[in-house]
Amino acid sequence: MLSNHLQNGIETARMVWSRLPNAEDGELDVVGISKKSDSSGVESLDYEVIENYAYREEQERRGKLFVGYQVVLKWFVALLIGIGTGMAAIFINISVENFAGWKFALTFAIIQKSYFAGFLVYLLINLALVFSSVYIITQFAPAAAGSGIPEIKGYLNGVDIHGILLLRTLIGKILGSIGSVGGGLALGKEGPLVHTGACIASLLGQGGSTKYHLSSRWLQVFNNDRDRRDLVTCGCAAGVAAAFRAPVGGVLFALEEVTSWWRSHLMWRVFFTSAIVAVVVRTAMGWCKSGKCGHFGAGGFIIWDISDGQEDYSFAELLPMAVIGVIGGLLGALFNQLTLYLTYWRRNYLHKKGARIKIIEVCLLSVITSVISFGLPLLRRCSPCPESEANSGIECPNPPGVYGNYVNFYCRNEKEYNDLATIFFNTQDDAIRNLFSAKTIHEFSAQSLLTFLAMFYTLAVVTFGTAVPAGQFVPGIMIGSTYGRLVGMFVVNFYKKLNIEEGTYALLGAASFLGGSMRMTVSICVIMVEITNNLKFLPLIMLVLLISKAVGDAFNEGLYEQQARLRGIPLLESRPKYEMRNMTAKEACGNQKVVSLPRVIKVTDLVSILRSSKHNGFPVVDHTRSGETLVIGLMLRSHLLVLLQSKVDFQHIPLPSDSRGGSFPIRHTNSEFVKPASTKGISLDDIHLSQDDLEMYIDLAPFLNPSPYIVPEDMSLTKVYNIFRQLGLRHIFVVPRPSRVIGLVTRKDLLMEDSEDSTAVELQSTISSRA
Repeated sequence: MLSNHLQNGIETARMVWSRLPNAEDGELDVVGISKKSDSSGVESLDYEVIENYAYREEQERRGKLFVGYQVVLKWFVALLIGIGTGMAAIFINISVENFAGWKFALTFAIIQKSYFAGFLVYLLINLALVFSSVYIITQFAPAAAGSGIPEIKGYLNGVDIHGILLLRTLIGKILGSIGSVGGGLALGKEGPLVHTGACIASLLGQGGSTKYHLSSRWLQVFNNDRDRRDLVTCGCAAGVAAAFRAPVGGVLFALEEVTSWWRSHLMWRVFFTSAIVAVVVRTAMGWCKSGKCGHFGAGGFIIWDISDGQEDYSFAELLPMAVIGVIGGLLGALFNQLTLYLTYWRRNYLHKKGARIKIIEVCLLSVITSVISFGLPLLRRCSPCPESEANSGIECPNPPGVYGNYVNFYCRNEKEYNDLATIFFNTQDDAIRNLFSAKTIHEFSAQSLLTFLAMFYTLAVVTFGTAVPAGQFVPGIMIGSTYGRLVGMFVVNFYKKLNIEEGTYALLGAASFLGGSMRMTVSICVIMVEITNNLKFLPLIMLVLLISKAVGDAFNEGLYEQQARLRGIPLLESRPKYEMRNMTAKEACGNQKVVSLPRVIKVTDLVSILRSSKHNGFPVVDHTRSGETLVIGLMLRSHLLVLLQSKVDFQHIPLPSDSRGGSFPIRHTNSEFVKPASTKGISLDDIHLSQDDLEMYIDLAPFLNPSPYIVPEDMSLTKVYNIFRQLGLRHIFVVPRPSRVIGLVTRKDLLMEDSEDSTAVELQSTISSRA
């Protein structure tokens, strides 16, 4: 029954999605996606290097020395990405820990005299932090809202989303994360750190920000989307490595979740970047151990060491562990569905009322969260401290907000603790550490865990999608570890074995919810092993992840895929739809009219075509001496706008510029045609042309792509899909079946032999020709 309801819900959402805005023009909403309803306005990235005449001339001038310089620079930029992302993560973590530490210390000092006064101080501090976050997002950097992972996944899939990689987005992401996480909302800073790493990588890849006059010319050598995409991939891995102190998990996250195209040498740079992040974070933590970072200490960066936990497990425990996987799949799928409905409602109703409503919404959620986290523990009766072993290292009780278990909150006796306050009235990192802790059997009651699960799950659903930076990793771990510990309590009572630890089941529950919601397996498995420092439970984590993913897939898509579709990001998934097998390339084109350009075109005609057509690519045709039409290449709209703006290629006569013999005159560098990442670029309205300019002509031959990818009209759409996605293309020409074959290229033709004369490198010829 639940499966039917969820399936009907996702089908309804998919029908609604077809009417959602996903264009490039118009006002930006809280996630940086525009609100224009014309889906044709979405602009794609072109990961193919356009090897036109201008590009080849520039490569010949540079020579092999520049190629070596570019390779060295890629590694150097990867080093800078690792250092920059690590420093950003350190700044965010130190700020969050200090704000939280000051908040809890002040609140605890005041509640010694008055709990009501302490509650007011606690509420006002949270409200001030959250207000600062939502104000920064709504007024300064709207694209910094949310986790940013769906947008970065769309960018690496080939979709250009305005605003997501700008300098102001980076600043808004960092400052907004500090306010939202420090303010106690039910969200995390890990997803925003992925976005932060991507922004740092993009800014370094294009040499900085020209808008704010913070740029370096010697870094501006990455003049194509492919190189910039590789750097953004390094930034994503660096973000995960910094968030979880999991460098290997960061590499696998980039490979499994966000990238659509992967190369072996990219793996080395991504791994190098993640290793640099690990070194930077480790160095910072060693420096902070001396007490120079204020409240930042053992609870700072995420690492929940359970190496002293359960030593072994029995075959009989596999059944409750499998049940944890099923629960994770069900709750994860339900979480995705509820957040889908709420995000749709916000986009189409609530957030259309303006920035003031967004600020009021987040501030109201902050008040509700503060009331629940402070008020519910007051309703819970305290429990006497258990007798602890001499060498256990666990003290009972601890004051609120202090790293450790057994928090004394609103208790009459000194040797009592409030189990609900131990997880509610605490930072999320410390609460998870308490849930994962070993040798703390019977610390939490089932009633407290169920109360916390219901409340925090609801808060996480409602908070997701608001106008603040929000990650879902840590809230997901909180939810999963809570029901995992509940199952662990049942197992301890049922099997009555002394070697079973409830914290072990909390770890498996955390992994199961992440798998059921985000649908990642390999990367989450490695991340959980790295942050818990325990390799013994690797097979069990693999088991619950596989089960939770399978159960979740039966109901809906993963969290990031659903949010990407709702935001109007047209992702190309790894597999084509089944219906494409029975369709051809010609059928996919439909009855659309192909708008082509002549090789030499009058400026007024070009302007007229650009105004009347929204296409971003145009076939360029020429005529042979016999009058036969010949397609000579593809011209991008952005390149045409650059030529119109510069005017240096205008000519008075409608003849090819090389008609008198010789080469084309090249007056542009390749960097002039590169649009800065996540910006709108040049618009036709920004170009001012006089009447004399409109009477001039342009020869497009030096600037077009002379070798675009071509498929026959009867090729199956499945093959076209695979070619398009795997090569990262933006356009494919569909042509009639060719009349003759001039040769065949085999594997052997693509293997180049090193000859003694380096200038005499030739292909092994096995091309069979026909007259």
